Order: sequence, then C-alpha cells, then structure tokens
Amino acid sequence: MKKILLLLIAITFSTNLYADKLLKNGFLNNKMNYEKDQNINDPTNKIILIYNHGQNTHDGKSSNCVWKNGIRNISSLVGEKVKGKEIMVYLLCTGKLAGDDKRLWKKKKFKPPYKGKPKLEKRLDANLELIDSFVSKGVPNKQIILTGHSCGGWMTMMLLARYPDKASGGISLMQACYGEISRDFKVKKVGIDKALEKFRKKEGSGPADMRQAQIDEIKKSKNLPVLVFTHPKDPYDGLLSDWVEEIPGVQRIIISEDKTINGKKCYRIGINNGEKWKEPVKNYHDMDMTDCFQYYNPTILKYIASVEERREVENITLSHL
Repeated sequence: MKKILLLLIAITFSTNLYADKLLKNGFLNNKMNYEKDQNINDPTNKIILIYNHGQNTHDGKSSNCVWKNGIRNISSLVGEKVKGKEIMVYLLCTGKLAGDDKRLWKKKKFKPPYKGKPKLEKRLDANLELIDSFVSKGVPNKQIILTGHSCGGWMTMMLLARYPDKASGGISLMQACYGEISRDFKVKKVGIDKALEKFRKKEGSGPADMRQAQIDEIKKSKNLPVLVFTHPKDPYDGLLSDWVEEIPGVQRIIISEDKTINGKKCYRIGINNGEKWKEPVKNYHDMDMTDCFQYYNPTILKYIASVEERREVENITLSHL
C-alpha cells in the first residue's frame, strides 16, 4: 500500500512538473502556450520569430525544450504589429537531437577531428529546414527572424553568419554554448586568456577548439544584423562576450544592473498546473526570462522594424542593378 501511495505521489509530481513545460514544436500565443490554429494565414503580412531554446547537455540528447516561464517574454510579442505586419512566434524544440561523435564530452579522451556532425550543427540544419518550409508557405525570408536563449542564441549567430540571406536578422539572448566558463574558470580574477587555458586543460582540445572555430566563423561576417543581450555577471559567457562588438551590424545591449532592469526587481513567473508561481531570479543567465525583461520589448520591436527596412532597401537596390 505504501509503495502504491509513493507511486501516485511521484506521478502527480511528474504531471505537475511537466504542466509547466512545452515539449513540442509549434506556434505560440501570448499566454505562454500553443496557438490552436497552427496555420500561417496571410503569410506575406506576417513576421515569424523562430525561438531556439538552450540545451542542458553539451552534445547529447535531452528531453529539455523550454519551461513556460522561459518563453514569457518572447511570447509577449505575439500579435504585435511592425509596419502593419503581425508577429508570430514559433518554438523549435531540438533537444532530442544528438551529436554523432560520442567522444567529444569525455574531456581529454577526445582527439580531433570530430567524426560526423555535432548537435549544434544538427540544430542549425533543423532551423534551415524550418525556414524553407515557411518560405514555401509564402513567408518572405526578410520576414523571418531567428532568436534564442543561451546555446540557441549562439546558434542564431552561427546560422546568420553562414547563411545571411536565409533570415532578416536575429536576437541572441545570453549567448553561450560551452558551460559556465566565466564562473568555473574565474575569468574576473585571472582574465580571459588564462581562463580559456584552464577550460582547454579541463575539457580537452575538442570543445575548446570547436568553440573558438565557431567564434572565428561568426567574426568573419561582413554584416551580422543581430541584437545581442548579455550580462557581465552571467556565469556562462558574461565576461567573454566582448568579441561580438567586433562584428559589423551587431547591436549589443549589456544589462548592467544587478538583478534589476530599469530599477525594477526581476522575478521569474510561471504557471504550474494552472496556478501561477513567482520567485526572484537566481541566475544572471536567466535575466531574459524574467518579468522585467519586457522593458526591452520596444527596443526589440524597433530592431525588427530596422532589419526589415534594411532588407527592403537591399531588394530595391538589387532590382535596379
């Protein structure tokens, strides 16, 4: 009887836990849930934001997609209009993808080259396929914008650097993909170079080289229209993000306050089994998931308008060549 009771408690807990999670692809509404109508009606008058979540495994599979509180701010943009075009937000869940080479995250046991395709590249491919599907339904490339948190933000920059014509631009939120380097390797105390040396020594040349190669590729971009949000106290890449300012087209916003934005204390707010919960933000890496981050919505909408306008000018110029 006791075992049955414990099982029922576990099932109830699990059900409540996943009630706060989104686990599949689809268009979102502004209530942090899926739209009932998943069609793209009047596609030429839509702007689609593709949201890419972070990942809690380096190169392997994960059941993770996103908690509802994680898409609170991006979903608040649903229904907003920019130059007469309505914003839609599509959640792309790619956690179940895994890299081909199982050696990568076995630290020093990994010896390059990587055999096959890493998870991050597979996530990038999934975005390309999704973009092509939207275009086939009548949505112009210039009205598609990539966005993502953490590793999703890192991948956003990679894709746009590699395929600049696939989307109009991107919004990168707390970009990072190789662990809590700022905190674990004490960047503030020893400096970036020594911290990265320690990272290489602990994790091996595979992850270190892959990270640097991706940064080098992104930095080669002649024009990268990406809005980048960082926080200096982010334990991941908070003190390792200055390189993004070297890239033409990048607009960087540094959230310079502590756990506040514009003087307002930041909270994470979610819905669990139909009931709201609220707690102060604990991790600076999650600042874009807090209620106060909506302070930046006007900035984001202005950015979306600017990149679409830029694409329109480029198209007019090309048509006259």
